[in-house]
Amino acid sequence: MAPLLKDELDIVIPTIRNLEFLEMWRPFFEPYHLIIVQDGDPTRTVMVPEGFDYELYNRNDINRILGPKASCISFKDSACRCFGYMVSKKKYVYTIDDDCFVAKDPTGKDIDALAKHIQNLLCPSTPLFFNTLYDPYQEGADFVRGYPFSLREGVPTAVSHGLWLNIPDYDAPTQLVKPRERNGRYVDAVMTIPKGSLFPMCGMNLAFDRELIGPAMYFGLMGDGQPIGRYDDMWAGWCVKVICDHLGLGVKTGLPYIWHSKASNPFVNLKKEYKGIFWQEDIIPFFQAAKLTKECDTVQKCYISLSQQVREKLGKIDPYFTKLADAMVTWIEAWDMLNSKDSKDSKEADANSKLKGK
Repeated sequence: MAPLLKDELDIVIPTIRNLEFLEMWRPFFEPYHLIIVQDGDPTRTVMVPEGFDYELYNRNDINRILGPKASCISFKDSACRCFGYMVSKKKYVYTIDDDCFVAKDPTGKDIDALAKHIQNLLCPSTPLFFNTLYDPYQEGADFVRGYPFSLREGVPTAVSHGLWLNIPDYDAPTQLVKPRERNGRYVDAVMTIPKGSLFPMCGMNLAFDRELIGPAMYFGLMGDGQPIGRYDDMWAGWCVKVICDHLGLGVKTGLPYIWHSKASNPFVNLKKEYKGIFWQEDIIPFFQAAKLTKECDTVQKCYISLSQQVREKLGKIDPYFTKLADAMVTWIEAWDMLNSKDSKDSKEADANSKLKGK
């Protein structure tokens, strides 16, 4: 049986390490094209196991391809991964961290996380009415009694948000008070996040329909030179959810699981998160109250509108948010530069020059 969406999906991996972890994923990832975004020292050679079809970009490549617009791509932070989303040519993207391994289901069978994400993306979502049997499109489930027949067609799924076993995705204060806690609970469920509800998106096991929501998958300005880190995926998730709600798209969370192998240092994390822990008490109400007009009929228009609201409302909290709002606009300009029809031959040909390995 041919791999699902073999020619329609890219796997994006941000890394500062060699990628030996791919050996564990070989049975599942080898048929697909990888986009590796190397963070840190661009002169360092990242070793990729033989047999994988991949292209690799470092900071020098990002600067060369985007020019002045490269300022919107974070450095020394996993937020750099969103450059991979920008240069992808595929309809779907799966992104995974390099400390995530293959998990096993309760029967001991290896979980093909990518196949499950694809299944989630190819099935509709139900954000307008909650189904108490979770995802009605999963095997062994259906719409329950009382579910409106007019809503059973669902809406297109833009995002599939997977979970993790072993090391939980905690913030630094929770890490500090629960240093030995591990997640061993496998919940065999997928659900659609209801319209109007935000969620903390984790970027280490995530798939999305790039054509439906790609331009909103910006992981912000984080890391080197910025007053905050570790909020990159959550920022993207809040923006994405507001836009999905506005455009009538769905976000699923739950299966599949991966095995998260390394706990990051809580003291280092606290330094990165410190401002965000305070700022999020304003950020969340901001996104809960954000409004998009009917003129915002594309992801790009929605995102530019959100950037204006970030500047007006959150810019009062700290100058960082004004800088972030500018970067959001730059991100959309860079996305359109690499993805508009007129630029595909020239700009993307330059990106293709980085193809390596087979």
